[in-house]
Amino acid sequence: MSTHHSRAAGRLMISPAVILLLGWMLIPLGLTLYFSFLRYNLLMPGANPFVGFENYAFFFTDPAFGAAIANTLMLVGGVLAITIVGGTLLALLLDQPIWGQGIVRILVIAPFFVMPTVSALVWKNMFMNPVNGLFSHLARVLGLQPYDFLSQAPLASIVLIVSWQWLPFATLILLTALQSLDSEQLEASEMDGAGPVSRFAFIVLPHLARSITVVILIQTIFLLSIFAEILVTTNGGPGNASTNLTYLVYAQSLLQFDVGLGSAGGVFAIVLANIVAIFLMRMIGKNLDA
Repeated sequence: MSTHHSRAAGRLMISPAVILLLGWMLIPLGLTLYFSFLRYNLLMPGANPFVGFENYAFFFTDPAFGAAIANTLMLVGGVLAITIVGGTLLALLLDQPIWGQGIVRILVIAPFFVMPTVSALVWKNMFMNPVNGLFSHLARVLGLQPYDFLSQAPLASIVLIVSWQWLPFATLILLTALQSLDSEQLEASEMDGAGPVSRFAFIVLPHLARSITVVILIQTIFLLSIFAEILVTTNGGPGNASTNLTYLVYAQSLLQFDVGLGSAGGVFAIVLANIVAIFLMRMIGKNLDA
């Protein structure tokens, strides 16, 4: 009987935290769902009639919707490709015994601690500015025409900025994985005559597989909601060339004052993020069991 009582007591003690967490998550979610069924425009106060799925219909038929989905996927895919390839190469480099290893590691990790808004502004004004940015100065030195990154290749520029921020994260996790690799295994393969490429392909890469899946999972969840980097650099433009799903929801609810439409977009974004997360979890589950 006492175990039953102690369990009940334990549940009672944990209940405030659980209730708080549930409220924290469910109340905003519930309100977003509720608003998505109303015609709720801030320019027409007072009248918020129930319109059913009208907002969803408008959201999915918005000309910017297809572009936003494509841009979201390209952003996530591009950043993942750069950070995983770059992170693996950097981790291999940092794993070598070099002079001043500690300082180099700190420098490589540093971008992760820069705020997204700050880093995007630095990239926009110091590197990518077509008049006095670093890249345009380099172009002039080489006798080339300066290139306006943010208006000529807006999405690629944002991928570059975000990749720079997430590269340290991937590097750090992959470096930790590399350091747990059994060196005897590598030495044995070297004695058996395996070259550096086949050693990497057959020993190092399979060892890194778990860490790579973890990096993909964590980064994808954050990359689906990239916003600040777009807001301070391209504002989703030119046109909607660099508008992702998050930016589209912002534009609809705060720039067009249509809260109902924005809420419908928000609900869609939540559903999409959950589908992606479940899919990745399945993938990782299989990878971690192996």
